[in-house]
Amino acid sequence: MTTPEFAHNRDNFCYRHPDRQSFVLCQRCLRTICGECQTPAAVGVICPECMKAERKNRTPAQKKAERRWGSRSSGAALAVTRSGRPVVTYVLLAVTSFIGLLQLIPGLGDVLTGQLLFAAPYLYPQLSVYPFEPWRLLTAIFVHGGFIHLALNMLALWMIGQSLEPILGRARFLALYLISGLGGSVMVACLAPTTATVGASGAIFGMMAALLIIGRHIGANVTGLLVILGINFALGFFIGNIAWQAHLGGTIVGALVALILTRTKRRDQRVWQILLLAALVVVLLVAVAFVPPLIILG
Repeated sequence: MTTPEFAHNRDNFCYRHPDRQSFVLCQRCLRTICGECQTPAAVGVICPECMKAERKNRTPAQKKAERRWGSRSSGAALAVTRSGRPVVTYVLLAVTSFIGLLQLIPGLGDVLTGQLLFAAPYLYPQLSVYPFEPWRLLTAIFVHGGFIHLALNMLALWMIGQSLEPILGRARFLALYLISGLGGSVMVACLAPTTATVGASGAIFGMMAALLIIGRHIGANVTGLLVILGINFALGFFIGNIAWQAHLGGTIVGALVALILTRTKRRDQRVWQILLLAALVVVLLVAVAFVPPLIILG
């Protein structure tokens, strides 16, 4: 999602060409660089300044190896700590973890879970005894089914968010997280309308799918990520009490959000980006409004 904050965030534009927006980071200094400033490295790309420093600081043994084997970028793939902080990731971690700790309190935890979990009947008061509470489509991503469930999802959020948020920017990253979580809830409602769910798994799978799409877009090797995504998705079919429907919905929607972001990343495409993301949300809401009732009545 494009906002004034994004426009004024210089981290989203090439540091050598401030008028050029880019999703690509130098793998050494992690500053944003455009296509003209990218030099292929062993993993990803590096900027001209880091390439110059790399060549200058090589040991005699490295220089000898370069002359012998023709290597142009040994050591260039080493990453350093980012100067920017993934603030949205930290906020999501803090809020979700705080709610998770409240869930551990006897008495209060069950009440809180009951107020925030998602179940399709809460969307159709005319078909059930439950009140109309559509906000549960999103609040469910902030509650979990136990400490292990919470810990695994928060670990994934921390690991992926630190890499993905600086690439997308705060507003876009938050949009990806929330829309993916919405997609997970919608898929649960459509495929398992009588199932109650909790957890950020849909949003987490959306982040993994987005990282996969963006990695392919910038030419990175995403084979390992694809394997991890596939293994985690398959586990949902073999381990009990896991809503694989949320994983599926989050993955599909996260990939769609990433496609929109990568195809509308130029500054003159901001309006289209907003419209397409809004259209995706509308499609999800329309689907959850009409598909589950047909299944329930059927």
